[in-house]
Amino acid sequence: MSSTIKKDTQPSLKFVYSENSSLSIIFHDNDLLMGIVGEFNKNLKELEKITGASIYSRGNSILIKSSLEKNEIVKNAIQFLVNQLSNNGNLEQKDILSSVDKFMINEKVKNTNITDIIKTPKKSIIPRSERQKEYVRALREREIIISAGPAGTGKTFLAVAIGLTMLLEKKIERIILSRPAVEAGERLGFLPGDMKEKVDPYLRPLYDSLYDLFHFEKIQRMIEIGDIEIAPLAFMRGRTLKNSFAILDEAQNATDTQIKMFLTRIGENSKIVVNGDPSQIDLPNKSMSGLQKSKKILSHLSEIAFVDFNHSDVVRHPLVSKIVKAYNINDKN
Repeated sequence: MSSTIKKDTQPSLKFVYSENSSLSIIFHDNDLLMGIVGEFNKNLKELEKITGASIYSRGNSILIKSSLEKNEIVKNAIQFLVNQLSNNGNLEQKDILSSVDKFMINEKVKNTNITDIIKTPKKSIIPRSERQKEYVRALREREIIISAGPAGTGKTFLAVAIGLTMLLEKKIERIILSRPAVEAGERLGFLPGDMKEKVDPYLRPLYDSLYDLFHFEKIQRMIEIGDIEIAPLAFMRGRTLKNSFAILDEAQNATDTQIKMFLTRIGENSKIVVNGDPSQIDLPNKSMSGLQKSKKILSHLSEIAFVDFNHSDVVRHPLVSKIVKAYNINDKN
């Protein structure tokens, strides 16, 4: 087995590349090595969890066994951590996350079509799975998009990101955020406060997405002047939406009749997005949910895009994907 040794600009590290797709990072400073590895190898375990690479501590070196691409990501991450440790004297968990995010994002950008990237004022959003890419393209190209799948797959976040960029680019005049207020039985008149105060608790995930993408004060201003409108599903009847980007969230809690009503609000130069998680129906009778039925009824219409997410598309904490998968298995048994 042949190996080549490359010296890094940092004199304390050497890199040994082997033919079996492994990479050894050799440290000449054991204190530095111990700081990078962490107590009970906790830093290496965190790197393994984030990158999916196999990482071992051997003597005065760290061994990485994975694809060439992942080996380089871990290598760059460790170099980043070496700099952090040398400059700050300690490492925090956020440093581990930052060390990987910085280089994994670069890798994703290289492997992502530039048209799939969503550029918002605060950040650039990169779809993290093929299904997310499909969803982003549908959001840009189709008039009506219906998506279903578990929590954490980016359905709401990506839709809000596309809607916000279209609003800022003046391709539309307003964003409309809606959802069925099932917990209030749609009888919002019985709740205290004005309309915004009545529905705010139900639309919190949509607000969170907006604030993550644009400055809080500017979002508040947009809401005040009506560029962003909060409209509970029960109040959408009779309207025609023109020059708008309308999102119905938590659509698993909408009936056939309600989803039909929402979809038929579409007007000139508008998009309608319907998102939901069929595994989290809060209706008294789960068979009343119209989300899955809409696909059966409308699948022959080419103007409407249907995107089905699953646990492999979850982009929140890795444990969320495992939880979703476990529940799916249980539901089938």
